[in-house]
Order: sequence, then structure tokens, then C-alpha cells
Amino acid sequence: MKRLNLAKLLSITVISSIFLMSCEDNDDNLDNDTGTGTYLYTSNNANGDITYYNVTDMSDVTTTALLTSSTAADGIYYNPDEDVIVQASRSNFALEAYTNTSMSSSGTSISVSIAGSTDMTSPRELAVNGDFYVVADNADVDGDPDTADGRLYIYENTGSSFTLRNVITTDFKLWGIIFEGDDLYAIVDTTNELAVYTDFLSNTTDAAVSATKTIAIEGLVRTHGLTYDATSDTMILTDIAEATNGQDDGGFHVITNFMTKFSSTTDGGTLALTDQIRVAGSETMLGNPVDVAFDNATETVYIAEAGNNGGRILAFNNIGSGGNIAPVLNYDLASASSVYLVKY
Repeated sequence: MKRLNLAKLLSITVISSIFLMSCEDNDDNLDNDTGTGTYLYTSNNANGDITYYNVTDMSDVTTTALLTSSTAADGIYYNPDEDVIVQASRSNFALEAYTNTSMSSSGTSISVSIAGSTDMTSPRELAVNGDFYVVADNADVDGDPDTADGRLYIYENTGSSFTLRNVITTDFKLWGIIFEGDDLYAIVDTTNELAVYTDFLSNTTDAAVSATKTIAIEGLVRTHGLTYDATSDTMILTDIAEATNGQDDGGFHVITNFMTKFSSTTDGGTLALTDQIRVAGSETMLGNPVDVAFDNATETVYIAEAGNNGGRILAFNNIGSGGNIAPVLNYDLASASSVYLVKY
């Protein structure tokens, strides 16, 4: 990335509004049409470094790689107002924040500025609501592989550390999570199901809590990633299909008018495939799509693909009819694990 151009962008943000679009934190989803730049932040499980792409001009994408002390990482988040990147370290078992990263050139080693305690076992996705950072942990809780369970770790960002507030134990295995307002949507791993916890942060003590509602998504085999855009009322879910096939059996589902469709599906019911758009097939390069982000202004879907060719970052912007479509962007990223889209 050209650092001079980014410096100009940062100076603009000091006197203008911040516009965010994210696969993890939808409280900040606003009309992004007036944003001055579009950036995709990514994490991976190959070396734990952070890679971000300037996708403002899809014909002239630039890439910046920042080296971290982690050797594997998952959920990622960027706050442009404070110039802070946060990711969930799978090697250090903690949330780690890096400040003043935008002025670092590609290949720079960056140091942790804000760290959390090492509470987690297998951290995956990260969802942010104000000062609260929630991490889905998909490790077996009770030691019995025949019982499905997981943990949601709730941290508060105090400015100097991520302090663990409480832990929620779930009665299903976890992967992707995302806030919409105060409600937390969660992937039910190893299934085709989507769950929601209404007013999630009102659970302030360590406890086992069941989801408020769970529905199945027809046509999905095994979902992992999710994102919701409030402006367009669009939910997107990824399908890794058979976990043993990481090359060509994956896909993603686009659900427009999502809130109405979700509300009209009964608890334990199924949202019909006819109410969705499915993208899948050999041309897509989707084998194990583990996370997703969406730019509603350009109708572009970004995918962290963990399996195909060892890992890729893919983008699709011709999704209207679904089907077996080729990506418009394709970048190698070994063991890609998470994506976060931001405009500012």
C-alpha cells in the first residue's frame, strides 16, 4: 500500500465521520456509500500475521502484511477511529490489539499494545459491541465428544487490557458469531443451523445459556462463517460442506429480507432454499469457506477460504442469480481464517 495515500485518508478521518462495514460488528453498520476507502483485514492460521487489502479500486488492489508474535489467529476487527487492529490469537489463547498500524509498511513487525488474559482454548470468531469483545471458542467443554458444547468469552476493553467479564457455555459447538444490535447470532457448528441470543450481553455471570431461537438453513451442509448487513437486511452464510474436502464442495448462501424470513421461521424450523441464493461449484474455488464479509454498496462478497490451494482470499460481485460463478479477486493466503471489511 502507498503510505502517502493512506496518510491522507487518515487525516480526512479526523474531521469526517467514520463508516464501518464488518463481518463481526454490525452495531456500526452505516450507509457506506460516502466512505473514502475500503479495506479488507484478514487473519490466518498459517503464521498468525495480519494482511489487509486496499480494495477501494478493485482493478488496483494493494496488499500490506504485518508480522505478529502469534503463529495462528482467527477472528479479526479493525477500529479506524483509533487505528487499532484486534485479533484472537490461537497460539497465545488471548485477544491481542495492535495500535498505530496504518503507518506501518508491509513486512513490518508489530507489537501487542493491548492484551487479554490467556483464558481460551480454541478461539475462533470475534464479535464486537461497544467496549465488549466476544470470542467463540469451539473446544470441547465437558470432555465428552458426544455432547455438543462451546464457550463464549466476554471481554471488556478497558483501554489498557481486555478484561474477562464472564463466560457463557452453549449447548452446541460454535464457530462464527456476529452482533446485530444487542442480539448475537451464532453458527451451530457441524450442522446447517443458525442460532440467536437476544440481548446477549445481559448475561453478566458465568452460566450455561440456551439460544433464544435456532433454525435450519435448507441447502447448507455445514456452515461456518456469517455476516449481516443491516442497511440491506442481508445475511450471508458460508457452507464448508464435507470437512474432509477442502477443495471444491463449498459455497455461500445469500438471504435477502433476512429479518422477516428469520422471524417467520419457527424455532426448530427450516428456512427454505427457495428463499435464498446459493453460490457454489467448481468455478468458485470454494472448498472450505470459513468466514465472510459483505460490501452492500458494491454488492461484493469477500470470503476467507481455508482449504482451496492451501488458502485464499476471494471476492464475488456477480451474485444476483447465484450459481457456479468465478471470483473477481483471488489472492493466496495460507490457512485464511477471518475477514473484516471497513470503510473510512
